Amino acid sequence: MSSTSYASVQPLTSAARTATTSSARAAAEPLSGELQAVFWDMDGTLVDTEPYWISEERALVEAHGGTWSQEQAHGLVGQALSYSASVLREAGVDMTVRDIIDHLITRVAARAVAEMPWRPGARELLADLNAAGVRCALVTMSEKPLAEAIVAALPEGQLEFIVSGDMVSRGKPDPEAYQQAFSRMSGDHEQRSGEPLRLDRCIAIEDSVPGVTAAADSGLVTIAVPHYTPIPADPRWQSLDGLGGVIAADLERRLPR
Repeated sequence: MSSTSYASVQPLTSAARTATTSSARAAAEPLSGELQAVFWDMDGTLVDTEPYWISEERALVEAHGGTWSQEQAHGLVGQALSYSASVLREAGVDMTVRDIIDHLITRVAARAVAEMPWRPGARELLADLNAAGVRCALVTMSEKPLAEAIVAALPEGQLEFIVSGDMVSRGKPDPEAYQQAFSRMSGDHEQRSGEPLRLDRCIAIEDSVPGVTAAADSGLVTIAVPHYTPIPADPRWQSLDGLGGVIAADLERRLPR
């Protein structure tokens, strides 16, 4: 008696089910065209690099004979790197601010390239925005070498450009980075789309208090997606629990009416 073998069918993981559901919803819910652009924070929003930063900060402080707590580490989430480096110097790191920044970026970038820690739902949402013709850019306080490593791991063109911490004179919570990003995207938007770029039709996604403060003060519609540190309720921004299952149409519904 012959037997027939069948390939085993593995159940979908939770992440795969979410991605499949998101794709189906995105196909069924086209955009109206109101959403023009999304400006993405990086660390903690697009990628979960904060554990890498915290680990490398602790290793550096301990190598200089100091101690580094989770509370201290969380206090640096979303801050400009120059500020973070100055705090590490106060904790006992006997290096210049520039040398601290260079050391941390090199270490975190190497770890990210070896194992890219994407935040749940972020790549799927970015892909949906791209498919819908919504322009996207990266606005981060990390410096360009790390930001470029993250962008290089995505399909080409999904993030049009980077505004990084080494491109501004004042880091988050100052709005300069978002103002620069909006101005850059505005440069050719009317030529590309037939209408000017408007702040009230653009969204910034952030995971920290410095980040949402910077985005909101720039005039962008701001969505807080807390991760490592809580973000208090504030009329200047809206909140999401996470990006898993979120599609472009969900963001468009967050625009003012």
